Amino acid sequence: MIREATIQDLASLNHLLFQVNNVHADGRPDLFQHGSKKYTDEQLIQVIQDDTRPIFVYEDHLHQILGYVFCIKQHHYENKKTLYIDDLCVDEKCRGQHIGKQLYEYVLNYAKTQHYYHVTLNVWCLNESAMKFYEKCGMTPLKIMMEQIL
Repeated sequence: MIREATIQDLASLNHLLFQVNNVHADGRPDLFQHGSKKYTDEQLIQVIQDDTRPIFVYEDHLHQILGYVFCIKQHHYENKKTLYIDDLCVDEKCRGQHIGKQLYEYVLNYAKTQHYYHVTLNVWCLNESAMKFYEKCGMTPLKIMMEQIL
């Protein structure tokens, strides 16, 4: 089942946020530290309560959260509505079970029913499996950000 996150999901969301951070820390230890996460508990509660930042969770029949997708409602490109996927994670022990695909399709359907123009996201080049996943879902590159470390 996929539903909107609640404050009662805080511990499960934190567990997955640590997993996402560690993937990034493996690839970019200059930017991410192992054992940390994107939000403090207070910030995460604010995000959960923010109507412009819906979070959808995948819950199994035992009521365990096995994945999430954080979204942000935006306006870009001639004031067209954009639904930005800020983060999508499936518990590392459950990957390959199409949970990520179900979460992504849920977001697409949500965006369509809310009359969004498109769904966007950023993906780190170091995360090749995520890039392949999003391409399999039908996403195409919109723009590429480049860097030169000094």
